[in-house]
Amino acid sequence: MEGSPEPSCVLGIDLGTTSVKAALVAGTERGLAVAQSCSRETQAYTDSLEAGPQGMEQDVQRIIRALNECLAALPQQQLQRVTHIGISGQMHGVVFWKSDKGCKWSECGTGPAFEPQFTSHLVTWQDGRCSPTFLSSLPLPQSHVSLASGFGCATIYWYSKESPDFLKAYDAAATIQDYVVAMLCDLKKPLMSVQNAASWGYFNSRSKSWNTDILEKSGFPVHLLPEVGDPGSIAGRTTHAWHGIPKGVKVGIALGDFQCSVYSCLTERTDAVLNISTSAQLTISMPPGFQPPETPDPSSAVTYFPYFSGDYLAVAASLNGGNVLAAFVGMVAQWTEELGLQVQESAIYTRIIQAALAQNHSELSVHPTIFGERHLPEQLGSVTNIGASELSLGRVTRAVCRGIIQNLCSMFPVQRLTDTGVRRILGSGSALARNEVLRQEVERAFPFPVVYGKDVDAAVGAAMVMIHRK
Repeated sequence: MEGSPEPSCVLGIDLGTTSVKAALVAGTERGLAVAQSCSRETQAYTDSLEAGPQGMEQDVQRIIRALNECLAALPQQQLQRVTHIGISGQMHGVVFWKSDKGCKWSECGTGPAFEPQFTSHLVTWQDGRCSPTFLSSLPLPQSHVSLASGFGCATIYWYSKESPDFLKAYDAAATIQDYVVAMLCDLKKPLMSVQNAASWGYFNSRSKSWNTDILEKSGFPVHLLPEVGDPGSIAGRTTHAWHGIPKGVKVGIALGDFQCSVYSCLTERTDAVLNISTSAQLTISMPPGFQPPETPDPSSAVTYFPYFSGDYLAVAASLNGGNVLAAFVGMVAQWTEELGLQVQESAIYTRIIQAALAQNHSELSVHPTIFGERHLPEQLGSVTNIGASELSLGRVTRAVCRGIIQNLCSMFPVQRLTDTGVRRILGSGSALARNEVLRQEVERAFPFPVVYGKDVDAAVGAAMVMIHRK
């Protein structure tokens, strides 16, 4: 229509473990709609100089390059109408930088963009350098979250003890999403939401403060800890135009990808969200006013995540999801190759699912925790009840899929879901989307209706948070 002003948009960004996604979300008469979105693989994994094979690090240059590629692919005229930016990303991880040299801005084809300058690698949530022995040597946190390897504060402790010179080069640290917010708003000290702070460990969600006394006494470099604010609040405004987005646009404090994924689909308190992508999570919203216990129960498989407006999510977060199937497919591919044959992994995936669909049942019992679990790090996978008739590819695949779901149910028992008032399961994530056998096993395991296709999307969730708090 001539003369009517174009509607404004909100840009949502998610800096995930393997890819970056950007989504432009606009309010329409029928509710929120995703106007455009784009995602790019980061291919950012890189060797760890200090931690060797135990380390899991990503090159920040490559993550930001993928982000810039995403934004360059979105329509300029829509980017010019962006009024707010919401950013989420992989939790727990830590990147270090020099606060006055965090990035440099330059012109690219679609307007100004920044690239990292004086930054470290991102040490991700998957990092394994902090052994159980190392973690047990650290002081006990005053927090409802148990400390694990890959958590920001644990990683910083590791550097301060194992490689203290490394830390001397930097004066700022945060998650990758907080880094991006700090660069966009030119924050001298990074600002972190309660969601990301809790994921680092040594953070008290009740008082919304770091365990500064405990940390200082043990020689922790507390000057590296970011300021903390409420999720949904504004961190600042863009100090440059950015890929056509105007200067002066409001940027929200960075959020956890997990919370934003849940926010994008959880509309009813009686819904539980089952997400199976690389890993797997089963999540419910706790009743208003719920407070997590003062101290963690390390043997408990359910953890509590700060959500929005003081609410909490209860989560059984398994380290074993689609990655188990990927490892199984990789094993089949490797065996095939060792036999002198070549089959693409994507072809193997399709065929094992077809084979399993033909087998409704398997007596085989697969305990699929090949990546351990946070509450039971030493317990790995096992296969039991192996009968001669159970060895077909279809039956083994069926048993692996059932094992993934049963493992989640052992962490968050169905009875507990019923007691909390859950009436429906929202199924989401790439592994569920492409694997019908997994979906069948979900429906077999839960006594509630299961609804799929509620797309869980952290980038869209980050945008929605900004729209609802405008």
